[in-house]
Amino acid sequence: MASRAIGASVRAVKKTRLIPTKQALVLTQSAVDKVKSLLQKEPNMAGLKVGVKQRGCNGMSYTLDYVDKKEKFDEEVVQDGVRIFIDSKAQMTLLGTEMDFVVDKLSSEFVFNNPNIKGTCGCGESFNL
Repeated sequence: MASRAIGASVRAVKKTRLIPTKQALVLTQSAVDKVKSLLQKEPNMAGLKVGVKQRGCNGMSYTLDYVDKKEKFDEEVVQDGVRIFIDSKAQMTLLGTEMDFVVDKLSSEFVFNNPNIKGTCGCGESFNL
C-alpha cells in the first residue's frame, strides 16, 4: 500500500440535523472535484482513505492517504466517480459526516463537518467524541 498524507481539519456542526443517507460519508461537489484532481496526478491509486488517529490537543484527528486497493474491513464510498475508503476504526466516528474542500485567503484544505463531535481544539486539527 502506497500512501502520502493529505491535510485536513475539523469543523463542529452546531446542533443541525443531517438527513440520514445510505453512505457513511457524503462529499460536497468541491470535495469531489479536488479528489478527482488529486487522483489524476496519482493514476496508480484507487482512491483516498479516511482514518482517525490519536493526536492533537483534543484527542483525535483525521488522516487522509492515497491507497492503491481496498483493505478487508474498509467501507467504500463511491460518489460521482470518486472512491473514498473509510478505515474500519473510523467508521463509527464518521457516520453522517460531510467532507468538503474549502479554499480561503490563507489555506485550502479538506474539512469534515461531523455532527458526532462534542468539541474541537482552537486550531481545528483535533476533536473529541
